[in-house]
Amino acid sequence: MADPKGFLTTGREAARTRPVGERVKDWNEVYVPGSLLPIISKQAGRCMDCGIPFCHNGCPLGNLIPEWNDYAYREDWTAASERLHATNNFPEFTGRLCPAPCESACVLGINQPAVTIKNVEVSIIDKAWDSGDVTPQPPERLSGKTVAVIGSGPAGLAAAQQLTRAGHTVAVYERADRIGGLLRYGIPEFKMEKSHINRRIEQMRAEGTKFRTEVEIGKDLDAAKLRRRYDAVVIAAGATVSRDLPVPGRELNGVHFAMEYLPLANKVQEGDLTVSPISAEGKHVVVIGGGDTGADCVGTAHRQGAASVTQLEIMPKPGEERNTNQPWPTFPMLYKVTSAHEEGGERVYSVSTTHFEGDEDGNVQALHLVEVEFKDGKLEQKPGTERRIPAQLVTLAMGFTGTDQANGLVQQFGVKLDERGNVARDADYATNVEGVFVAGDAGRGQSLIVWAIAEGRSAARGVDRFLTGASALPAPIRPTDRSLTV
Repeated sequence: MADPKGFLTTGREAARTRPVGERVKDWNEVYVPGSLLPIISKQAGRCMDCGIPFCHNGCPLGNLIPEWNDYAYREDWTAASERLHATNNFPEFTGRLCPAPCESACVLGINQPAVTIKNVEVSIIDKAWDSGDVTPQPPERLSGKTVAVIGSGPAGLAAAQQLTRAGHTVAVYERADRIGGLLRYGIPEFKMEKSHINRRIEQMRAEGTKFRTEVEIGKDLDAAKLRRRYDAVVIAAGATVSRDLPVPGRELNGVHFAMEYLPLANKVQEGDLTVSPISAEGKHVVVIGGGDTGADCVGTAHRQGAASVTQLEIMPKPGEERNTNQPWPTFPMLYKVTSAHEEGGERVYSVSTTHFEGDEDGNVQALHLVEVEFKDGKLEQKPGTERRIPAQLVTLAMGFTGTDQANGLVQQFGVKLDERGNVARDADYATNVEGVFVAGDAGRGQSLIVWAIAEGRSAARGVDRFLTGASALPAPIRPTDRSLTV
């Protein structure tokens, strides 16, 4: 155990963010650099080392949280990093981007603020990188087997690293011009600077993983050719089809999917563009969708100099306390103020867009909405609540509906889909096609980064077993595990 009295003597203290007026002028991460190190040892000491650590229940990766909390409390950063990496390939990603269902399941959180597990995690890995504890781990011998991984998001990268370390020759195919998937082009720089991805890619290259960018399987390379070239294939292409809003005026200029808007802002930060072709500068911006992607659009619009930002959500405003139908240790739906929301803008709940209004040149200039309420389990419009708000840029951030089938990948492989439209798989993450496996959102549906990494690791075990007849790789979860943490 760390500090036996830590949870009694030390209050919760989280990472500090930079002043709003400062951070909206740049694209650096919002947190004060180095602010965690002076406090993190005592924060890790708040962990009670529970007899049954329910934080494990909240974490799909099965992270050894009490163990690395203890090492962090003792400031044994090398041991803490080893225990952290034992279950998580990329803790610097989850430590910045995961909504931390582990903290919702923390036993201390029953009647006190939970342990800052996410902050401890990111402190350990950042310290490990700074001290040189993160090094390539190439395999001792090669198996002679080859694997292709389609997609370089967290699921694909996790599967690729596990399989490379198991001795297989792995190539990752990515249709974008850079590796990282939504980590690269869907997550704004202010949430995670891309240098964290870059150094992981270099580590994986040093271990032997190959990367092929600007190759879209199904278009640039036929699936049949890929299957002939490799002994196994892992489909980790994500759930990239954005949910649309088919209302009058959808075709107007200035109405875009979030994943049309956000990648361009990231390309500016990569140096590919001087100015984003879809910019919020000087415009009244409306973001439709109240989730994390919507918050990313809000923060991006602030940094581009929007005249105003309004975020719309069709569901009612969540409460600040757990509902009785979401008891501890489940992951509750609570009202959340992200760093982007701290920076300004208005959030409007229980409203539905009826149509967009355009000007004489075909550009969107306003959005018409109506209040909605639940009646007999159905959302219905409230008469007399219609109103108009200015909108010169609208981003649709309402989630994703499944894997892209327009490029022919699903059809060419001949994989079956489940009732939710995802690629079907068995307990080993194998599809109905021999040698073809699936991991991440492509098989699970839209989910969290921590689930993607867990699925990538689990699928790697299935592939390894298929190629060699047995596997020593860990498998954190089964495909049928649909925890309430989603």
